[in-house]
Amino acid sequence: MENFKALVVDQKDGSIEAALQMLKRETLPEGEVLIKVAYSSLNYKDGLAITGKGKVVRSYPMVPGIDLAGTVIESVSPDYHVGHEVILTGWGIGERHWGGYAQLARAQAKWLVPLPTGLTMRQAMGIGTAGLTAMLCVMALEAHGLTPDQGEVVVTGASGGVGSVAIAILAKLGYHVVASTGRVDMHDYLKRLGAQNIIDRAELATPSRPLETARWAGAVDTVGSQTLASILAALKYRASVAACGLVGGNELHTTVFPFVLRGVNLLGIDSNMSPLEERREAWARLVRDLPLDLLEEMIEEIPLSDVAAFSQQIVEGRIRGRVVVDVNA
Repeated sequence: MENFKALVVDQKDGSIEAALQMLKRETLPEGEVLIKVAYSSLNYKDGLAITGKGKVVRSYPMVPGIDLAGTVIESVSPDYHVGHEVILTGWGIGERHWGGYAQLARAQAKWLVPLPTGLTMRQAMGIGTAGLTAMLCVMALEAHGLTPDQGEVVVTGASGGVGSVAIAILAKLGYHVVASTGRVDMHDYLKRLGAQNIIDRAELATPSRPLETARWAGAVDTVGSQTLASILAALKYRASVAACGLVGGNELHTTVFPFVLRGVNLLGIDSNMSPLEERREAWARLVRDLPLDLLEEMIEEIPLSDVAAFSQQIVEGRIRGRVVVDVNA
């Protein structure tokens, strides 16, 4: 394949434009491994990059897409050979290095993870960065002592990608999951994923007292801002919240009371630069702890030509679950 299709984002006269283009293989950036991409996915960060609503892209032109799954077709690395099926999430692809919205991609070998046994490439992208982040959140909460017998675990932004996967994992592990959402039409979907209770996001978006009644045994928060502050104020003694998103805002106004009077933990979760061994463990856990029938329930598959339109929807909070991108459709 000497020429390949890609979605290219460029900056012209101060505005961001995204368009499908046919590119030559020699235009690809340097990398040890050449991958024939099968699938990518759409994440909130991708939506920001394509719509220009966030400072995600570091240089133009850029092929966005922070995830990809595909097959190695050339390699100078001893770790990967022709025919190996691989996953790439994070490490700045789609931001500083051309990403997954293309039929071909070059990458450094150290960024890659072998496709785990038991997953197809489509399923891997159904998980993608969002699902990997959700698993890292669960692992961090467990590492800080969370067990199913301790009480309710709240998941905010519940109908989004991270929230959907987190609910399915936590429910499979036996936790009492409370889903926080502002979308009434998502209640049945969230219950199918395993949420036992659902609260309106307004309950957590309202300014709270420095300390509220201790309710939450743990939390996965994708929203940030006042929602995160409200969770901190209502965590049980020595409980933790894994914070991984800011769709509600990047400011956090709280007090030290939850930390010094209840000993709670605020755990920052980043999958972009997650070390290789942690990634491998997380993918192994995803194969074991994420029911694949529920993953299928989350997935909407689209062709590369629809990514720009869906990017607008994801930044407006109108996407349910996970969007898988077939780059060859």
